[in-house]
Amino acid sequence: MRKHDVLKSKNIPVFYVADEQSFNSDHHDGTRLGFWIYLMSDCLMFAVLFVTYAVLAKNYAAGPAPIDIFNLKDILISTFILLFSSVSYSLAMLASENIRKNATIFFLLITAFLGIVFIVMEVNEFAHLVIVGATPQRSAFLSSFFTLVGVHGLHVFFGILWIFVLLVQILKHGLIPANRRRMMCLSMFWHFLDLIWICVFSFVYLIGVI
Repeated sequence: MRKHDVLKSKNIPVFYVADEQSFNSDHHDGTRLGFWIYLMSDCLMFAVLFVTYAVLAKNYAAGPAPIDIFNLKDILISTFILLFSSVSYSLAMLASENIRKNATIFFLLITAFLGIVFIVMEVNEFAHLVIVGATPQRSAFLSSFFTLVGVHGLHVFFGILWIFVLLVQILKHGLIPANRRRMMCLSMFWHFLDLIWICVFSFVYLIGVI
């Protein structure tokens, strides 16, 4: 007997009994839509940063040009690291859909580790540029470069923090629907960062060196 019928049989006034499955589906769709709106706003921000870089990319002010300071080999390594982190997160999502808690945690840890390696390599790149005098104050090109790459790096850093917060939630509550929704949102965010980085690699580093 359904909950609605039980309430009626006991002569309890029934005003409204929500269908749980329908509510969860609507909440899931609402969460996804809200996060898509956030990603679109983030996309607009990066579009502005890319346009700014395109305008200022040739303004060296007697400072170094991209070919003088970019180490394409290291950047290529960091690019593959971030792409592999996207693969590991996809495996975490697959494990979560099959309610495999340990496998989900394992692949999330791999993703976080690869993200940390990416951040460390980026910090080392920035530190090297500062040491050789290629600071943001040196030229408009360097200022726009540090801003674009740095903002992306901050997004990756916050994504890593999000992974660890999610790991705590999964360890505490398991792969409940709420945690799977959070994983879905983080998946969209992480893959979005990979897409942005491919644009950075192609537009900033590759074209700059060529």
